[in-house]
Amino acid sequence: MNSMLAKWKSRDFLVTILFLQLVVYAMVFFDVPVARQVVGFIYLTFVSGFVITKLLKLDELDRLESVLFSVGLSIAFLMLAGVFVNEFGLLFGFSMQLSLMPLMIILNSFILIDGVLVYLRRENVKLFGAETLRLSPVALLLIVLPILSVVGTLWVNAFENNLILLVMLMTISLLFVIGLISKKFLPPKLYPLAVLMIAISLLFHSSLISNYLVTFGSDNPVEYFVFKITETNAHWSSGIYSGHLGYGRVNSMLSVTILPTIYSSLLNMDATWVLKILYPLIFSFVPLALYQLWQKNVGAKKAFIATFLFMAQNTFYTEMLGLNRQIIAELFFVLLLLVILSKKMKPYNKIICFMIFSIALVTSHYALAEIFLFFMSFVWLFLVAMKRPSRKITVTLVVLFFVVMFSWYLYTSNATVFDSLVSFGNYVYDQLGQFFNPASRGQTVLRGLGLESPPTIWNTFSRVFAYLTQFLIVVGFVGLITKRITIQLERESFMFTLMAMAFLGALIAVPGLANTMNMTRFYHILLLFLAPLCVLGAEFLVKLMSKRRTEIGASVLLLIVLVPYFLFQTGFVYEVTGSESWSLPLSKYRMDAVSLRGHMGYFDESDVFGALWVSRNVDVENSQIYADGVSRNNVLTIYGMIYRGYVLELSNVTIVANNGIVYSSTLNVVDGLIASAGRLWNSSELSFIFDNLNTVYSNGDSEVYKNTS
Repeated sequence: MNSMLAKWKSRDFLVTILFLQLVVYAMVFFDVPVARQVVGFIYLTFVSGFVITKLLKLDELDRLESVLFSVGLSIAFLMLAGVFVNEFGLLFGFSMQLSLMPLMIILNSFILIDGVLVYLRRENVKLFGAETLRLSPVALLLIVLPILSVVGTLWVNAFENNLILLVMLMTISLLFVIGLISKKFLPPKLYPLAVLMIAISLLFHSSLISNYLVTFGSDNPVEYFVFKITETNAHWSSGIYSGHLGYGRVNSMLSVTILPTIYSSLLNMDATWVLKILYPLIFSFVPLALYQLWQKNVGAKKAFIATFLFMAQNTFYTEMLGLNRQIIAELFFVLLLLVILSKKMKPYNKIICFMIFSIALVTSHYALAEIFLFFMSFVWLFLVAMKRPSRKITVTLVVLFFVVMFSWYLYTSNATVFDSLVSFGNYVYDQLGQFFNPASRGQTVLRGLGLESPPTIWNTFSRVFAYLTQFLIVVGFVGLITKRITIQLERESFMFTLMAMAFLGALIAVPGLANTMNMTRFYHILLLFLAPLCVLGAEFLVKLMSKRRTEIGASVLLLIVLVPYFLFQTGFVYEVTGSESWSLPLSKYRMDAVSLRGHMGYFDESDVFGALWVSRNVDVENSQIYADGVSRNNVLTIYGMIYRGYVLELSNVTIVANNGIVYSSTLNVVDGLIASAGRLWNSSELSFIFDNLNTVYSNGDSEVYKNTS
C-alpha cells in the first residue's frame, strides 16, 4: 500500500478516545494482570501525547516525528498534570492526591477535554498513514532481538548461562554488518525499527539481570528513595529534603517523583519494575529521536551508523540505567533540538512545543538542563557576534528557558540545585592549582588519552578501537570546519557541533571539571552531537586516500572499527576470552565480590531481606545504625528506605553506641570484606566491633547485630 495521508472524522476521533478510556477503566477496575500494565503503559505514554499533537495541529510532522512527539508530549503531560493534581487535588476533595482515583479521574478528564476541543473544530483529523510494514524476514529478526534479550537475561538469572545473550549480541553485530553492506537486506525504511529494537535489547539485557535494582555506581538509590516517599505518601513535597544537597536536588525532579508514582499507581506495578522495565522502554526512544535528528543532515545510512555508535558505548546500557532522571531528560533534550532545528514546524507550534519540552527538561534533570542552556546561549551569542543572528535560536527562546529553569530551581527545595551548582563551581576552582597535574583530570580522562596502562592485551585492543572512534570524530570535525566534507550543515547544527567539541576539550584541559558529573556521562551526552562526526570522519579519510567508491570504503572502515568496538564495549570479547569483564549480564557469575557488589551495586535477596528487617523492626530515627559504605549507599537506602544520615559507616575506629544496630551484608558475612570510606578491610580486621554485640537477625548471608550492653 502506498503511503497516504488519511483523514479521520473528528467525531470518530472523539469516540475512539472514549472507547480507549473505557478499556483503561475496565483494565484498572478488574485489575487484569499484564493487560492492565501493557494497555495502561501504551495509553499513558502514547495516546495522551497523540491527542495533544492533534489539538496543536502538528500535521507538519512526519510519521516518525509524530511518534516521538506523542511520546514526549505524553510524558510531559503526565509530569505537569501530576503537579496540578498534587497541588490542587485537595480542592477537589482528594486527600491523597497521587493515589489511583484522583489520577484516573483528572488525567482522563484532561485527555477527554483535549479530544472534545479537537472535535469542536469540526475538522477532519489528519493521520499520517505509513506504508504498510511487511513482516519481512529481517523485520521479524529485528523484533526477535528484544525477546532474545529478555529470555537470555532470565536464563542467566536462573542458570548462570549466558549463551543466549552472546547469540543476541552477535546477531546485532551481524545485522549491522550485513545492513551496511546491502540495502536490500536492511532497507532504509527499516532503520528506525532496527534502532528501536537494538536499543531495547541492549537496555533490557542489563536492566533485567536481577530481580532487584542494580545501581551501576550511579544515583539509583536516592532516586528510588524519593520515588517511594512520594508513592507511599501519595503526595509530593518539594521541600522535604531542602537541607540536604543530594536528596534535595533529586527530590525536586518530577522525573523520579511524580512520573514514576503515576505509572506505579495506575498500572499497579511495583516500584522496582517501573524503573527496570518502563524507564528503559522510554529511554529506547532517545536513539530513535537521534536518528531522526541526524538523518535530516547526513542522510539515513549515516544517521543509522552514528546511532549505532551512540548505543554501542557502554554508558548507554550500564551507567544510564542508574540515572532515571537523566533517562527522561535526554528524551526532552533531543526533542528540543528537533523543535529548534525543524524547518517545517509553524512558529506558533514551535513556541508551544519548546515551552512544554523546556519545562519537562528542567523538571527532569538539573545538570542536563544547565548543559542545554549553556549550549543554546553560546550558540546564540556566537551567531550574534558574527552578525549572522539565527532565526531558530532567538533571545526569546534563551530567556524563556532561563526563566523556567531559574524559577523552578529557586522555588523547589529552597534552591538546593543552585547550591549544588555553586559547590561544583568551587570544586573546579579549587582544582585549578593542579593544572599541570594530569591526575587531576580523573582516571577516565587519563584512560581516554592513553596515559593509563591497560591491564591485559585484550584491554589494549579494546582501547585501540575506542581511540579509533575518537580519532574519526576528530577527523570528521577537521573535515567539517575546513569544508572538505560535502555535508552542508545548517549554521545552528554546525555551532552545536563546534560547542560540543569545545566542551570536550574543556573537560580534558580543566582540572576537576570531568569529575563534577563523571567523564563517561559527559562523553555520552556529547555523543548526542558528535556521533555523526565519526561517520563523516571515515568518509573524509577514505576520500583523502582515494576518490573512487568512497561510500563503500567508508562503510568498510566503519565496520572494521565499530563492530569490534561494540563487541568490546558489551563485554562479549572479554567473556569469550575469559578475561576480566565489567559486563554484569555476561560475567556476573565470575566477578569478584568487590567489583560485583561494590562497584556495580549488585545485591541479592539475602541483603534485601536483612534491610527490610531493619526498616520494620528498628526505630531508625532514634537508633544509631552502622553499616559499610556499600550497604549504606545501596540496599539500606533502596529497600530499607533508611535515610543515609541515620547510618554511620564502619571503620577501624568505630565504637558501637548503646542499643546501636550493625547491618552486615553478604559482602561482609560471606565474602569477609568491609568497604567503607574509600577503603577495603577484611572482616577479621574489624572483628573487635562485633565482640560485645548480639545477633538479632540472620538469614545465613546477611546479619543484624545489636549492642544490648
